[in-house]
Amino acid sequence: MPGEDHLRKVVERGKYAPLYRSLRMRPDRRWPVSFTDIEAVLGFKLPESARLHRPWWSNQRNRRGYAHSLAWQLAGWRTAAVDLEHESLVFEREETIGDKAHPDTSPAPAGGNAIDLDRVFPPHNPGGWPAELPLRREDLYDDRGR
Repeated sequence: MPGEDHLRKVVERGKYAPLYRSLRMRPDRRWPVSFTDIEAVLGFKLPESARLHRPWWSNQRNRRGYAHSLAWQLAGWRTAAVDLEHESLVFEREETIGDKAHPDTSPAPAGGNAIDLDRVFPPHNPGGWPAELPLRREDLYDDRGR
């Protein structure tokens, strides 16, 4: 498995390097941003999957994810409040200890070893169903979205 230094070098030369550099330069702890703003930073349009699938914006555990996810995570940020319908999200700085980011160091909630499921599994909002699709959502999914 490649080390973080190797991954950082790959990200610095990759397609999402402009986002990585932009996030590294930001002085604030939160950045509410639209998909259009991200495209302006990148210099190209996001793939359709970014607009249709919430998992595209997921923060990959152990930073062994896709190039786009590595770009924000290696810059020390994570995604939150992804809204596919309004094409927006919030980048938040990860809590840091020294120079290494440790997103899972928050104390456990009162009551012992409870897990914040909203943090581990962010709420999913699939957005609206595209009107131009010949299929209906009901033809593909049951009432629980499966």
